[in-house]
Amino acid sequence: MPKRRIALISTGGTIEKTYDELQGVLANEISNLDVLLASLRLEGVEIIRVPLMNLDSLEMTERDHQLIAETANSMAAAHDGVVIVHGTDRLADTGHKIHTTLGTPPVPIVLTGAMRPFVMRNTDAIQNMTEALLAVQICQPGVYVAMHNRVLAFPGVVKDRRRMTFVLEPADDAAG
Repeated sequence: MPKRRIALISTGGTIEKTYDELQGVLANEISNLDVLLASLRLEGVEIIRVPLMNLDSLEMTERDHQLIAETANSMAAAHDGVVIVHGTDRLADTGHKIHTTLGTPPVPIVLTGAMRPFVMRNTDAIQNMTEALLAVQICQPGVYVAMHNRVLAFPGVVKDRRRMTFVLEPADDAAG
């Protein structure tokens, strides 16, 4: 049985932050996604790594969101699915940009990240990456976020800062 080819676009964010001992801070200096991926059992999947940028999403510009959307589009044309590792603060902005730019892509595009870095003991990175890699294989073509035991489809995805997770925007009940 042929392996499913999944493009994994890395853009940085909390999931990829490492501890800078000289500065005493967590920073986006080097990617640790290869270490995370090596800890997973990924039978039947070939991961094609696409290191696009390594930014805290709060530092992203409109041009960065556009570049991510363009890269996702080109990867979607050549792969069975696309996973985008992204900072959670602006993840919804990028998801909406991809959705408005591409409409319904030819394959699932799944964004994920973490509220706590992979290098921390109580990280959610491993769970979220595992969920994203499963979601990209079973979801219909579209744009999604996969985190914290949920897969949500764009548009309408927002970060709930109080609950520290993603939710669907409540429907506007002004008509009723």
